[in-house]
Amino acid sequence: MQGLGWGVLTWEPLSRRLVVEQVYDHHGNVGMNTTPLLVFDANVRPDYVQKLWSLVNWTDVTARFDAARAK
Repeated sequence: MQGLGWGVLTWEPLSRRLVVEQVYDHHGNVGMNTTPLLVFDANVRPDYVQKLWSLVNWTDVTARFDAARAK
C-alpha cells in the first residue's frame, strides 16, 4: 500500500513566495527551480504531524529561507 508521499515547503524565487509541494512515492518531483526548506513524511498519522512542529529546527528552516530569498 502506497502512502501520501512527502510534503515539501519550498521557496519559489520567480514569484518570490513559499510553496507547499507533494512528492509522491519518493520520486524527485519537486518543482523546477524551487529551493526545499523543510521536508516531512506525510505517510504518518496526524498525531505525528501535530508533534512534528515542535521537533522542527526552525532556526535551520529560517536560515534556508533567508539564503533562498537572498539569491
